[in-house]
Amino acid sequence: MSYRLGVDVGGTFTDLLLVNEATGHTWTAKVPSTPADQSIGVLNGIARVCERAGVDPSAIAHVMHGTTVATNTVLTGTGARCGLVTTVGYRQVLQIARSFVPGGLGGWIIYNKSLPMAPLSCTIEAHERVGARGDIVMPLDEKKLRASLKQLASKGIEALTVSLINSFANDKHERRIKAIAAEVLPGIPVSLSSDVVPEMQEYERTVTTVANSYVRPRVQKYVKNLTSKLATHSKSVKLHILRSDGGLSSAQSSEEYPVNLLMSGPAGGVTGAVGVAVQAGFPNLLTVDVGGTSTDVALIMNGEPRLRRETTVGDVTVRASSVDIRTVGAGGGSIAHVPELTKALRVGPQSAGADPGPAAYGRGGTEPTVTDANVVLGYLPEMQRLGGDMELRRDLSEAAVKKVGAALGKSVRDAALGIYNIVNENMVGALRLVSVEQGHDPRDYALIAFGGAGPLHANALSRLLGSWPSIIPPGPGVLCALGDATTAVRDESARTFIRAFSDTSAKDVEKILATLAKDAAQSLEREKVSRAEMRTTYQIDVRYKGQGLLLTIPLEIADLKKQGLEAISAPFDAEHKRLFTFTLPLEHELVNLRAVVQGRGITIRRPKLATGTADAKAAAVGRQKSYMDGREYTATVYDRAKLKAGNRVAGPAIVMEMDSTSIILPGHHGLVDRFGNILIYPDTAAKAKVKAKTTKASPRSKGRK
Repeated sequence: MSYRLGVDVGGTFTDLLLVNEATGHTWTAKVPSTPADQSIGVLNGIARVCERAGVDPSAIAHVMHGTTVATNTVLTGTGARCGLVTTVGYRQVLQIARSFVPGGLGGWIIYNKSLPMAPLSCTIEAHERVGARGDIVMPLDEKKLRASLKQLASKGIEALTVSLINSFANDKHERRIKAIAAEVLPGIPVSLSSDVVPEMQEYERTVTTVANSYVRPRVQKYVKNLTSKLATHSKSVKLHILRSDGGLSSAQSSEEYPVNLLMSGPAGGVTGAVGVAVQAGFPNLLTVDVGGTSTDVALIMNGEPRLRRETTVGDVTVRASSVDIRTVGAGGGSIAHVPELTKALRVGPQSAGADPGPAAYGRGGTEPTVTDANVVLGYLPEMQRLGGDMELRRDLSEAAVKKVGAALGKSVRDAALGIYNIVNENMVGALRLVSVEQGHDPRDYALIAFGGAGPLHANALSRLLGSWPSIIPPGPGVLCALGDATTAVRDESARTFIRAFSDTSAKDVEKILATLAKDAAQSLEREKVSRAEMRTTYQIDVRYKGQGLLLTIPLEIADLKKQGLEAISAPFDAEHKRLFTFTLPLEHELVNLRAVVQGRGITIRRPKLATGTADAKAAAVGRQKSYMDGREYTATVYDRAKLKAGNRVAGPAIVMEMDSTSIILPGHHGLVDRFGNILIYPDTAAKAKVKAKTTKASPRSKGRK
């Protein structure tokens, strides 16, 4: 009997979910992360979850891992010293970059542009040139190249990038440079732009490939280290790493193309949330993943997460597919402070992390954090142990939050409530980026909250946005690990194909897409995925002719055969109008064609709850004084494991479980569905539904109720 393990490493905790591949039964565990060496925390978690399941670690056949190694390498600026080879005349491609300054008017005054990941001093030119159609305009001068590479060797580079003009059309020169570099710079990993992102636009292609080189040594070291340690438990275990787009890549592919892992950690949560929410009947939702360091949010439409062709980490944007996730520095460990100059309360982005952590952990932390505020407010019951083991120190939390209260002239409780409200507003700001700013009304979406701290804030966030219900899935603290365990191997193949619609045909497009699909399928076959288990989707990057903007449009081959190129132009026009309120009377132009092939994930058996009555008193385990909305309440504390389908949990209430705690505010109630989800609504929602039966409502208003 074999088992599959989902592992999600966060800034504070490492979450694990073990799945019996034959029966679909699951076991979970949560252990502190070990930032100095994340693999230590992973191995600690494996020991814990296997002990709970009564399973020998050698029975684990697959490990699906969401990691933040690549992300943190970029954020902390601790990547490799990179060399770069460009076509002669393009040495300053990273310095010229794109004209972009964040912020409003005068933003340039305070904008400090970060240095390129490949410094100019480590950039050399190759005397060569390839034309836009792939023709050799200038042959590669190998003698000059060898001399330049020898100069690079003295600069102490740890990784090399080769990004030549128009290499997406003909990669012959890039591959020859890689072969020469292997002779001159033995042991130095080389990344080719024609491998990493074979698409037009030299800056985007170069910065993406440089980012790949920048994080590559550290990711390689981590993956090899983890693979080696896993092998001590099971020689047959196979490691897969979650990609930014929600698919899985092999350990080898992760080492070669780590730029695809920049959103690895958050993508697992979105995958898990989609499965839970769609099963519960809510295909349109906003996801909120609140961890110890940050909050990640995304929008799901019709059961599919929105993808984008760019991934942004810090101020680095690369051309790599990812789930459209926005991150804000607002988590359980976010530190609250009152600047002397403004005397205005601020929360984050600085975090207490896992070491020392919030003051409540009793590990030496003294700074007031969001977790400490929740303890002071009475949202984390004194009878509960975090993660099932960690005792929370209320006295230490009060001492930490008191510093904020003193600076504001407020009581400890009011200061804690201020921290709670501010961090909620920070999260709402991120949610607006994926909803309102992209033309979506958040009131048309449910909100699903997970992560260790997500359920503490879900009710408040839904109230601010008007997104109902708030969905609290079972095991919200390990939902990212669930997503890791249930996702499937994925790969894609792309080609730049710049053609006006009048210069090509649907048959030409179909032929190229078939070739791309075949190429992408080959990598899955190497992972022992059968053709019968593969699902292929297609994407087209389109623009109006003469326009710089690209929009990525999903495409069904059946629609292409039936409608011709209108199957591309019609949805492009609709998306352009949704985003920008207008269309243009111009011819359409293809830019990039892409095929995405994904295998089939495992199905987890989610047992349905026993049916109960509306009365949830059998699950009540105590009472807790809590400070909500500026008033003191006595909240009923419930044990989630005792709740039954059909139970109605009236607020104010606190629902405890091993990996998280849920808050139901006064004037709200939670309904437990047959899958164990808690659906939180305002108390007025029931009246609105009754009224809707006798009055004619607009489609939009119906969607909000």
